[in-house]
Amino acid sequence: MTHLGYKTSSIVYYRSLTRRFANWVRHSDIEPSTIDDDTVEQFICHCRKLARHDWSARFRTDYTRALNRFVSFLREKGAVPPVELVPIKTPNRRVLDFLEWLRRHRGVSESTVATHGRMIMKLLPALGDEPSTYDAGLVRRVILEEARHRSGPYIKALTTALRSYLKFLVAQGDCRAWLDHAVPTVARWRLSALPRYLPAAAVEQLIASCDTTKNSGIRDKAILLLLARLGLRAGDIVAMRLDDIEWRSGTLRVCGKGRREVRLPLPQDIGDAILLYLNGARPAIDSDKVFLRALAPPGPLAGSASVTCIVKYALDRAGITDAPSKGANLLRHTAATSMLRSGASLDVIGAVLRHRSVETTAHYAKVDHQSLRRIVQPWPGDMPC
Repeated sequence: MTHLGYKTSSIVYYRSLTRRFANWVRHSDIEPSTIDDDTVEQFICHCRKLARHDWSARFRTDYTRALNRFVSFLREKGAVPPVELVPIKTPNRRVLDFLEWLRRHRGVSESTVATHGRMIMKLLPALGDEPSTYDAGLVRRVILEEARHRSGPYIKALTTALRSYLKFLVAQGDCRAWLDHAVPTVARWRLSALPRYLPAAAVEQLIASCDTTKNSGIRDKAILLLLARLGLRAGDIVAMRLDDIEWRSGTLRVCGKGRREVRLPLPQDIGDAILLYLNGARPAIDSDKVFLRALAPPGPLAGSASVTCIVKYALDRAGITDAPSKGANLLRHTAATSMLRSGASLDVIGAVLRHRSVETTAHYAKVDHQSLRRIVQPWPGDMPC
């Protein structure tokens, strides 16, 4: 475990826990070759019964994570048989083709693909298995029936999935054209709220809170600069690879939603922060991802939630308690409003943020009070109608 970057205290903790687990397995007459996830769960329940302190969710999570790593190590050594994959019930063949179509032709993320698949499988009993019989009345009835006992956000996701599915069927020639236009729209006030952002002074305070004497602080500073200066999404940070950075031209390649690939200028402070991380703070492992976990074992960031946690902890360190939100998107909104107040046009901001619609970019014009004052009309007051 030393070569994986674990601290001495962590190694002692793992050694003590695995010794207790081995003794329990021996006294419980459990064959080592039968150890699996259920065995770990039984041991956790045993420890909880014997605990002399309050057994919190944190203890359970730490124990489970540590023992699962130990069992994985035993599997790698052949002491424990590999996990048997339980066959998953195959859904509708046409739905499988639809999900593959989303991946190949629409550039949809795997999480969205899975969500669309679940939504369509729920609608199929009402729609039927023969797309050639679908008509506008059926499509509307199915959605309106679901809307009677579902929330607005759920119905919005449902209509989005069904609209994509009908477009796929039309492209395959399985149903009549333009049927996707029959899907009802969900009434909502689009872009009605003000963008949530931080003042410029708070952004600098946030970045300065990173402890650059630690490897994790060097990494976090580079990530926060990318979020606050270029308005990257959390997923962009997770997916960023070493060859995305073009040092000679000073540009950064970003491939975001819908596989839209752009090259953004790499400011000097961001380039210096990334270079400092790559030269001394990044773990030396065989991975082409730029940003890796700070805790052992080293590896790529688990997902967008990791970046969100980095922003949240930075806000706490900086003592910023009045932030309108605590996610990575907060700094994306901050970057947009900063560019607008610096004189950048909406077209430029939309290109940097990779917006598909100009309406999304125009949302940020609400915070440009100086420009709005030039066009505001006087309040009519008590004038008669």
